[in-house]
Amino acid sequence: MTETLRILGDLLRFATVSRDSNMALIEYVQAYLARHGITSQLIPDDTGAKANLYAVIGPADIPGIMLSGHTDVVPVEGQAWSVDPFDATLRDDRVIGRGSADMKGFIACILAAVPRFAAAKLSRPIHIALSYDEEVGCLGVRRMIDMLERAPVLPAFCIIGEPTSMQIVVAHKAKLAAEVSITGREAHSSLAPTGLNAIHLALDLITEIRALQREIEQSGTHDDGYSVPYTTLHVGTISGGTALNIVPNHCRFGLEIRCTPPDQPEAILSRVIDAAARIEAQHQERFPEASLAIQITNTYPGLDTAPDSEIVQFMHELLRTNSVGKVDFGTEGGLFQSRLALPTIVCGPGDIAQAHKPDEWIALEQLARCDGFLEALVGRLSRSGTK
Repeated sequence: MTETLRILGDLLRFATVSRDSNMALIEYVQAYLARHGITSQLIPDDTGAKANLYAVIGPADIPGIMLSGHTDVVPVEGQAWSVDPFDATLRDDRVIGRGSADMKGFIACILAAVPRFAAAKLSRPIHIALSYDEEVGCLGVRRMIDMLERAPVLPAFCIIGEPTSMQIVVAHKAKLAAEVSITGREAHSSLAPTGLNAIHLALDLITEIRALQREIEQSGTHDDGYSVPYTTLHVGTISGGTALNIVPNHCRFGLEIRCTPPDQPEAILSRVIDAAARIEAQHQERFPEASLAIQITNTYPGLDTAPDSEIVQFMHELLRTNSVGKVDFGTEGGLFQSRLALPTIVCGPGDIAQAHKPDEWIALEQLARCDGFLEALVGRLSRSGTK
C-alpha cells in the first residue's frame, strides 16, 4: 500500500475544486501513465482549463473493464479543518484530505496498480476513465461519453469507484435541479398591500413543494433498498429583496428532486410547475407582471442494474461477496448506462458519510481492500479465455 499512499498524497495536493482547473492533476496522471508505456487521450472542455482522461491498457479491440472516477472535489470554505485540506495527513489509520474518500483514494489505487496492469498479459483490457465537474452535476463526463459513442469498441463493464466501503451498489437515484425565478411588484413597505411580495410568492410555492413531499412520503413509491426510501424534493438556496423597507419584486430559489425508480423527476417537476401556475393566476389580474418561472439547470439519470446481471456476478467473484446495495447519492454511472447501454455498478473505497465534510478521511483498511480488489481483477483478466 506504500505506493497507493504516495500517489494519494500527490493527488490530494492538487486543489481540484470544481470551479478551478484540474489540468495539473490530469497532466500528472498522463505523465505517470506514459512512464509505464501507456498512452492516454484527453477530452478537454471549451476553455482548455479542464479535461477528462481516457486510457486503455491491453488489447484495445476487445471489450474490457472500465475503472471510472472523477477528479474534482467540493470546496472547503466555511469548514473547520484541523489540517491543511489540500495535503495528506496520516492520523489514526486514516488519511485526511479533501477528496480522500470522494474519490481520489480510488484513483490512487488505480494508479498504484498500473505497473501490474501494464506487465500482465491481459486477455481483456482495463480502461481508465477520469472526469471533471462531477460534483456540479456530472457535467464533464458527458464529453467523454460523446467520444465513446463514436468508439469502435466499448468496454464490457463499468465500475464507478465512488465510496461504498467496497460494497457492490447496483442502483442510485436520478436527480433534477431547477431554478425558480419569481417576479412581483415593488412598493414602499409602509404601503405593502399595494405591492406584490416576491418572497411571499416563493414561500407559497415552497409550501406547495413541502405538501407534495409529504404526499410522496406517505403514499408514493417506496424502495427500502435506499436509506431514504422515497423520492425527495429539497429547496437548497433562496435569495431576494434589497432592503427591509422595500416590498421585494424579485426572489429566486434552487430546487432539487431525487427520484427512486420508477418515479421520473420531470413528472414530479410538472406538478411543481402546475402549482406555480395556480399561484400566478391568483395574482395576475391585479399584478399582470406576476410570474413564477421554473428552469431546469441540470439532470442526470438514475442507475438501475439487475442484481443477477453478469457484471454483478463478475464483481461477486472478485470480492467474494453475495450482497448488493443501493445509494441515495448520484454518480456518473446512470449516464454510462443510459447513453451507452454499458453495464455499470458502483464500488469503491471509503465511506460517503465522510465526504464533503471538514477533515474528510479514508481508512487505510479501505485502501488496502481496494488494492486487493484490483490485484484480483488483474489476475482474472490475465487468465486466457476469461469471459
